[in-house]
Amino acid sequence: MTDGRVEKLNEIAAQVRACTLCDLHKTRKQAVPGAGDGHAEILFIGEGPGEQEDRQGLPFVGRSGVYLEKKLASIGLTRDQVFIANVVKCRPPDNRDPLPLEMATCKSYLDHQIEVLDPLVIVTLGRFSMARYFPTGKITQIHGQPRFEDRRAYIPLFHPAAILRNPPLEPQMQADFNRILEVLEQARARRLASAMPPTSASSPPSQDTPPDQDAPPIQLTLF
Repeated sequence: MTDGRVEKLNEIAAQVRACTLCDLHKTRKQAVPGAGDGHAEILFIGEGPGEQEDRQGLPFVGRSGVYLEKKLASIGLTRDQVFIANVVKCRPPDNRDPLPLEMATCKSYLDHQIEVLDPLVIVTLGRFSMARYFPTGKITQIHGQPRFEDRRAYIPLFHPAAILRNPPLEPQMQADFNRILEVLEQARARRLASAMPPTSASSPPSQDTPPDQDAPPIQLTLF
């Protein structure tokens, strides 16, 4: 495709790599803008880069990344078919939780990425990305339950690191992943329906031009 999405995402990535708006830039090795298919239908949003991500400048390349790739493979996907980003683009020292100011500073970068990607499904990984769309939700109660809004679906999932720390959660994580493609199909159908022109079935026939009973049916287009 040549709609300019990749170029726009590259521009955002360059802005992120040069960003000095919060103190996280003082301790980072590399910023981690995000990576994946510029035309992906599914966007995964994590919390923040870890040690390996900080070294490589790529999201989810440590142990959590290996786990995420396994979960993607379990539903027939690779990381190259989705887009992966984080709430904050630089590693918090000692992998601490991102601070409110840091998340607020990075928000415009992530918002712009979402605007450019226009994904059908946003999958949040962990409580900080979940809070963007489910501010009062508890991950233990709402994980895997999609919400359809704003032309897309939002699915809150556990963070891979939480599963690695607590293996008994693995069956729930797999069940939630198994729903992603089903939700994607539902989101596609909803967006397609919203793009269809209104039908004239309920409109009265024109008084000036009586309907031609022998005329062939007209094929409606999406646009």
